Amino acid sequence: MKAKTVLYVRLPCWKIFPGGVVYVADYIHKQRPDIDQHLLDLALIPQGERRAALAQAIRTRQPDIVAFSWRNMQSFGPHPEDDALDQVMEFDHSRNPWRRLRAMLGGLAIIYDYSLQRLRNFGYMKLARRLLPQARIVVGGTAVTIFGKYVAEQCPPNSVVVIGEGEAAMLSLVDGFEQPAGEFYYKDQDGRVSHQERGDLFDLKTLTAVDFRYIESIFPAFRQYMGDVIGVHTKRGCPFQCHFCLYNKIEGPRQRDRDPAEVAKEIQTLADDYGITHVWFTDAQFCSTQKSTRHVEAVLDEMIARDIKVQWSGYVRLNHLTPSVARKMLATGMCSIDLSFTGSQEMIDALTLGYSLDQQMAAFRMFKENGYTNQQVKLYLPLNGPGETVETLRQTIDKIKELYALFGRDNVLPFIFFIGIQPNTPVEKLLIKQGYLKEGYNPLTLNPFTIKKLLYNPPPLGGLIARAYLEAVKTVDANSDYIGRATMDILERELDKLPRTKKEEPTALVAE
Repeated sequence: MKAKTVLYVRLPCWKIFPGGVVYVADYIHKQRPDIDQHLLDLALIPQGERRAALAQAIRTRQPDIVAFSWRNMQSFGPHPEDDALDQVMEFDHSRNPWRRLRAMLGGLAIIYDYSLQRLRNFGYMKLARRLLPQARIVVGGTAVTIFGKYVAEQCPPNSVVVIGEGEAAMLSLVDGFEQPAGEFYYKDQDGRVSHQERGDLFDLKTLTAVDFRYIESIFPAFRQYMGDVIGVHTKRGCPFQCHFCLYNKIEGPRQRDRDPAEVAKEIQTLADDYGITHVWFTDAQFCSTQKSTRHVEAVLDEMIARDIKVQWSGYVRLNHLTPSVARKMLATGMCSIDLSFTGSQEMIDALTLGYSLDQQMAAFRMFKENGYTNQQVKLYLPLNGPGETVETLRQTIDKIKELYALFGRDNVLPFIFFIGIQPNTPVEKLLIKQGYLKEGYNPLTLNPFTIKKLLYNPPPLGGLIARAYLEAVKTVDANSDYIGRATMDILERELDKLPRTKKEEPTALVAE
């Protein structure tokens, strides 16, 4: 039976613009304008009022489909509402027993909150089923793309768990689900779970600029995000296979582009009609391959032609950067250069990051020579990944110091993070083979000792890096220096105490 009414429910997370739901709802409206849609964002509602708000929305609208969007699920993923990484480092490496005890209690509190939130989220779905026995329940989002089968098993009967892109699947659902589209798990009325594999990838050329006036009409809380950074995507898919990343599975391995004019129109509407001053390009990487660099330039040309005044940022790769693209990036309001960084070609190769360090450093110089003023250079450092050695750490520190000299120390921000082990990635397979993880372990476990291992920072370098970070947190005045810079300074000091040895060969990652 074709649907007449859809209620989208954004499940609780930290306050971040619900771009995925917005794109789906906008697409459905343009394809089936007679469908009545509404978006309820539980992230904006106090915890104690969420069930009542959902029940009221269901009773008022009596939707044929209740579509839940679930952003994050793993308990080890640090985000603005907690700091699991700090807790793990304090517990494992602090020399102060009271700080270790506090970290243990803090870590257990994070795990408890996550487990409770997971139960609550399934509880919202069960509430929808109880109030609407005949309605279809749909669940999508990043969390369920990674853990789709697990989610499907926990959902009420007659539930569809969408994997990856939601537009095609949602369109087939509102049309009655007689010709199901997209990849999904389906739990039927008898509780059996079936799986449909992904077919053709969604044609992004059909995704025109979001009609934000319509979105505002179905999403009363829309303007609560107007002072925030708003996500816009220009493409989907990632052709790379970094050994710790799932983007090429979430969005597919083939990169597809939106029409540059539609992207620019979307940004212009946000700027002119809603006063948005900062956009984040939500692509896996805004600039990566040679083809995508040409597409980026076309987007920037459209922004220049429309005289759009915003600041923007997004994850980039720089090995195909040209002086022309660098100038246009800076001229259109690029406010930070955000990228994964290691100053060791050995680690780049070991993690199959797929670029040349020399090309990357040349691209940094290209920015400096083509209009750079004081934009922040944000370096996301996957420290102590499989294959890291004292020598590769020293190489990374040396390259960071080169960037200090190039851009000014205050403009370079090293972000300390460790690889989070995701299911079905090459790094997970390697670590199971090495015995670091047990075969058949549960990636959604609430066991704190397993969770700690999923934030990969093993000996012998793990303690050295963690103690440098903890010293920086404890001793550095945040008003005078950035914690990441201070951490790298302390790490350099500690590495200088170690004897210089022959260059160590990192362990290569091999996907089995």
